[in-house]
Amino acid sequence: MDTAQIKDAVARAVPSSLEDLKALVAIDSVSSLATHEERVRESAQEVVRLLRELGCPDVRIVEEGGKPAVIAHFPAPQGRPTVCLYAHHDVQPTGDPDLWTSKPFEATERDGRLYGRGTADDKGGIAAHLAALRAFDGKPPVGVTLFIEGEEEIGSPSLRTLIERHADALRSDVFVILDSGNWEVGTPAVTTSLRGLADCIVEVRTLDHALHSGLFGGVVPDALTTLCRLLATLHDEKGNVAVAGLRRGEAADLDYPEERLRAESGLLDGVQWIGDGRAVERLWVKPSVSVLAIDSTPVADASNTLAPSARAKVSLRVAPGDDADSALAALRTHLQTHASWGAQVTVTDGETGQPGIIPFEGPVCEKAAEALREAFGVEPVQMGMGGSIPMVADFQETFPGAVVLVTAVGDPDSRAHGIDESLDLGDFAKAATAEALLLAKLAE
Repeated sequence: MDTAQIKDAVARAVPSSLEDLKALVAIDSVSSLATHEERVRESAQEVVRLLRELGCPDVRIVEEGGKPAVIAHFPAPQGRPTVCLYAHHDVQPTGDPDLWTSKPFEATERDGRLYGRGTADDKGGIAAHLAALRAFDGKPPVGVTLFIEGEEEIGSPSLRTLIERHADALRSDVFVILDSGNWEVGTPAVTTSLRGLADCIVEVRTLDHALHSGLFGGVVPDALTTLCRLLATLHDEKGNVAVAGLRRGEAADLDYPEERLRAESGLLDGVQWIGDGRAVERLWVKPSVSVLAIDSTPVADASNTLAPSARAKVSLRVAPGDDADSALAALRTHLQTHASWGAQVTVTDGETGQPGIIPFEGPVCEKAAEALREAFGVEPVQMGMGGSIPMVADFQETFPGAVVLVTAVGDPDSRAHGIDESLDLGDFAKAATAEALLLAKLAE
């Protein structure tokens, strides 16, 4: 098949793949909620069904103490390489469903976009893989392994074990991870760096029981105020991370216009940016610290009482080139040594995921750039990504001879993890086309 034929074949495959995407979105496979465990399993089973319907001869669900993943394999023709196509079928919680314009688990088309939880992150990736494979009637010109994970949204806790125990099934010459973001609608990107992730829970204790705020306020520190003071030490006055021992990387030579960043982020009028340096440096290659949640007395239940304890979940995005475990240790040390008034502090380590540097060079990457250029009609952008995809480092370490490509179906307007997550339908078709063209080019 030549380029025009592949484009036509993908165009014919897109409508059915979008219907499959809508069916996948309808399965609320929220991996972080124990009450949705069966829905995550149902999502994996639906992926299996779709691949068997496509004619895949080897499909199975695998588990190694975590959520169900799917591994499928289309054998390589003689002398041809094998490409592993990655996506994940689990999704984030929706937040308040009343804030969504349409129901989060009913995929809805509006103004050229498909709205629903998982449309862009990352069930849209699964559907793009399906469209690319359907363009070849389920007989791709290279070997294809599909690895559809089920716990990416909770930090992939069993992924390392899964890769180690199923290394022979996953071993490939090229890994295509369709789970990042494009530069903008109509402009594709390949991600060349990723921040890692580390988190912890910090608990502050000042009393062995609650006290009357009128009788003891002004002498006894309450735990919530003490916790707030501790959390405030994580940044300097300009908003730069103030945790000692963290490293930073080098950013791509790209300009991220302030007006675009303000529009994409939804920053309110009058609210200032935090940190120093170019936006792409702060977003992609410098560490960031966020307070994700605080446990204390709810406002509705508040009384004139000094809280004896309070705790918070703190998240650290780790710069490319740093180590997630050592970065977490630095965060832990900071929290343990910066509490006011001699408060007792306990830090409980959470999950870590390594940052990644993904070189985009060599013959495979040249073919990927050609495929993206032909599908989108413009040059692809090489960019960093502030989010974390820990399996990139796992693949690089386990399969050191393979080429890893990180691509996307989503864009800055996709609002992954947020309210009204969506997928640009034009870019979805182009992403599927680029993948099909890449498979054909790798067969040459």
